[in-house]
Amino acid sequence: MTLLKQIIDKCNEGGPFFTYPILILLFVIIGVFIYDLIKKTDYGKTISLIAHLGWFAVAWGFWGRTIGLIDAFDSVEAYGEITIGALASGFKIALLNPVFGIFVFLVARAGIIVLTLMQRKKAE
Repeated sequence: MTLLKQIIDKCNEGGPFFTYPILILLFVIIGVFIYDLIKKTDYGKTISLIAHLGWFAVAWGFWGRTIGLIDAFDSVEAYGEITIGALASGFKIALLNPVFGIFVFLVARAGIIVLTLMQRKKAE
């Protein structure tokens, strides 16, 4: 199975409404970072933008998890008893969005570190 297929499967498994916006945020963060490296514009504004986008990815992921858990518990309530496997599967799916959001946040933080170092180097 190719890496792209695995990523698409996980995005669909975690709920497209929450995972695809996080994926788009990842691409936007990378794009803004690369654009600023090439243009060497005002790093301060870019650092602030990337920080906000990274935090939004985390918040969106945790919001997706919360909505997913509410839906899962509604299903448990409606069906009564469920198997341990079904419960474990639901918890796994509930964790995909926050993990993906945290990954995007870490990518954003790494970009901020690089831009901060370049900003300091430019100031010297």
